[in-house]
This record gives sequence, C-alpha cells and structure tokens, in this order.
Amino acid sequence: MAKSSAPSRERIVAGAADMISRRGLSATSIRDLAKHAKAPLGSTYHYFPEGKQQLVTEAVRYAGGAVARILRAELGAGPVAGVRAFLGLWRGIVVESDFRAGCPVLAVSVEEPPADEVSPALTAAAEAFEGWERLLAESLGEHGVALDQAEGLAALVVASVEGATAMCRAKRSAQPLDQVAQQLEALIAGAIDRPA
Repeated sequence: MAKSSAPSRERIVAGAADMISRRGLSATSIRDLAKHAKAPLGSTYHYFPEGKQQLVTEAVRYAGGAVARILRAELGAGPVAGVRAFLGLWRGIVVESDFRAGCPVLAVSVEEPPADEVSPALTAAAEAFEGWERLLAESLGEHGVALDQAEGLAALVVASVEGATAMCRAKRSAQPLDQVAQQLEALIAGAIDRPA
C-alpha cells in the first residue's frame, strides 16, 4: 500500500480488496470502500469512473495477482512447499484479522450477480481461481504428476483452501486450515512420490 497521504489508485484497490474480504460485496458501498482506503469519495470516482463494479473487479484482480505472485515464488521450492505457503498465507490472513477477513475472490464468487448477467468481477474471480490452479498444476507436472491428476489436485487444493478459510471464519479457529494443510501436504507428497 502507498505510504503518502494522497490516495493512490493502488491504495484504493488494495483497500477495496481488504474490505470485500471482510464484509463481502453486497454489504460494501463505494463510499465504504473509499472510507476504508482513507480516500476521498471524489478520488475514488476519479480513478474508477464506472463506479463500484469497476473498483470491485480491479480489487479482485489485485488480490488474485498478489496471491499468484506469492504462490509462484513459493512453488519454486516444489509443490509441497507451495501448497504449504498457500495455506500459510490464508491462515495468516484469518488469524491476523481475528477471523474477520477471508478471501475477496471467494467473497465476490458467492454473491449473486444481477439477473441473467455474469459480472466482470465474477469473471475476474474465475480467472483468479484458474490462475492459482494453473500454477499448482504446472508445478505438479514439473515434478512428474500426470496432467489430468495434476489439474485435479490443483482444483482440490484451491477448493479446499477456500472452503477451509470460510470455515475458519465461521468457527473462529484456524483448525480447519491446519487440518486441510496436513491432508493436502500428504496428498501432494504422495502424488509426487508415485505419479500416476
């Protein structure tokens, strides 16, 4: 996030991602998003002339990209290390927020879009999930796991982490992520040792 007192576009986007991770999409107005980012409402409309939908879409892309960069870096040490870091990232977010924050990508995904419409934010969420899955599948493939198994395991990891993150918030406990971490790490290690 920018440290200057003037609101930057990136600071507004990052603030929006954080607020959506805490309150969801429908419970968050553009005024709330601007306030959370400590930005004047006018600056928000200056940077995002299309309003809330544009800001939310960019916030989802921002969050998806930030997670992808971390995941890509950690996968350099192998799939088990990457999955461990992916789970650790979400564990840190939920614990450090006192179980108030989750994943903004998931938050947008579970909101009902306008009738007969796929919103740009929902499309961005799908792209974020697909990007994380692709990174995981590629890493698994590089370690000898067959493509179909690698893709299935990658989807399982992302779905498990997202679900466990939501469960942590509901239970106000990191236990779901800890349990999922143990199982996924063993599963990934087994797939690498015995590729299909």
